[in-house]
Formats: sequence, structure tokens, C-alpha cells
Amino acid sequence: MKEHIVSRIAIFILAIAMIVFGIQHFIHPYDLLVKVPDFLPGGIAWVYLVGTAFILAAISFMTNIWVKTAAYLLALMLFSFVLTIHLPNFLDTADKAYRQMALYNLLKDSALAAFALYIASNARHQRILENVEEVQEREEHFELVEQ
Repeated sequence: MKEHIVSRIAIFILAIAMIVFGIQHFIHPYDLLVKVPDFLPGGIAWVYLVGTAFILAAISFMTNIWVKTAAYLLALMLFSFVLTIHLPNFLDTADKAYRQMALYNLLKDSALAAFALYIASNARHQRILENVEEVQEREEHFELVEQ
């Protein structure tokens, strides 16, 4: 039971961070536009789309609806940022401060993506609106039926 509470708190903290990231995409879209790779058409639309994705993932985590799907999509998006934005910025710049910032962003998004994968892999255990004991009893029942 305590593990469940700690897990939910960790997920809520991530959700709050995702909401803040999402809101920042709407408040300062042109500051983030420079991060959109040149090979992607659409420019500013990508900034708004990513902001929306962050907010929707957070809502999913907080309401415990479509958690697995939202977490896998969030991880995919964050790993795509690592490969298309942060890694090229890290490898292609001569500016030491910018290179360090790119490394921090690469590590941050990798860690957030890994946490999202962890959430997705445990999504069936993340029950916020149900009694944990009832869920465990149902799971035990289904395990017995499968045997």
C-alpha cells in the first residue's frame, strides 16, 4: 500500500512538471521555435503540438485514464527530442556553455522518457480511484482462473 502511495506521488510530480513544460510552450512559443529541427515543416505548430502533448500526458497521469498509451507516447516524444534536437546540438556546437546545456537537456529528457516507460510498464498497477486491495484480489482471481 505504501509503495502505491509513493508511486502515485512520483507520478503526480512528473505530471506537474509536464503541465509547467506544456504551459511554457504556449507562453513562450517563439523562444522554443528555435529548437524545432529545420527538416520539419510547420514551425510554430510543432511548439503548440508539443505543449498540448505535455499537458494531455499530465492529465492522463493525474486522472489515471489511458496512462499506458500516454506514457509510451510521452517517452517516444522525449526520445525523439534526444535524437533530433539535443544530441545534434551537443555534437555540432563549439560553444562550451551551449554544449553543456545540450548535454543537460539530453540527460533530462532521457531520464523523463525512462520514467515515462516505467509508468507505462506498471500502468495496470496504477489505480488511483480504486481500493488497492480490491485490485489485488481481482488480479489473484484472474491468475487462478488462468492456471
